[in-house]
Amino acid sequence: MSDKPLGRLIGASLGPGDPELITRRAWAALGAGARWLYPVKKAEDSSYALGIVERGGLAVPDDAEALVFPMTRDPVALAKAWARAATRTVALLQEGRDLVFLVEGDASTFSTFGHLARVVRELAPDVEVETIPGVSSFAAAAAATGLTLAEEDETFAVIPAAYGVPVIDRLLDEFDTLVLLKVKPLLDEVLALLEKRGLLATSCFIEKVGSPDERVVPDVASLAGEKVNYLSLLLVQNPRRVRGELRRGCRKRHAVAPN
Repeated sequence: MSDKPLGRLIGASLGPGDPELITRRAWAALGAGARWLYPVKKAEDSSYALGIVERGGLAVPDDAEALVFPMTRDPVALAKAWARAATRTVALLQEGRDLVFLVEGDASTFSTFGHLARVVRELAPDVEVETIPGVSSFAAAAAATGLTLAEEDETFAVIPAAYGVPVIDRLLDEFDTLVLLKVKPLLDEVLALLEKRGLLATSCFIEKVGSPDERVVPDVASLAGEKVNYLSLLLVQNPRRVRGELRRGCRKRHAVAPN
């Protein structure tokens, strides 16, 4: 092991696709001389996160390196991939140079970086980790569509659609707005639920928000049977929920007078 002090591991949030949403802090980290790491689904594949930076006009350093995080649910394959990525990251940190890991969206929200940092800390407990926050995909999607996630005492929840239709059905009664991430595998089932609940008209589909391939579909029913991109989400608003008044941090329901 090298006697040099470990470099820092920096998670630079880049926003969901538009390079103009990269924060000044993340931009500074990218240009501070740290070695770049970026995620790919398989070797020699393109990187969505790296593409955001390239569209922003930054030249990719010659020593930038890809780390492979396969799109699979196979626990054995995932464990091996994470171990390889973390081991390589620690080896580079031991050279004493900072590493900046490129993160699409926000590094603290459903991000590869959080898992990578945790495994790296297990291998090298003394490593310093810095997380640079960024614009999340659902915040950018709300802005792109003109929808409001929550006002005053309204509530909203953000969950992966993989939790399943029964959970989504229950949460529609508990929150004023529901953000469903990664809807690709269950899109048709979710659309059927929204039709049943009468919420198709108050839902909106957004794919690759902020990127040149951004797609906004207000008529979500038209998506039935379509294969959509992995980087897609649904914003669902439930205008039928009973709104209440906020009283000392708790929602107080309006009383309904008897007939």
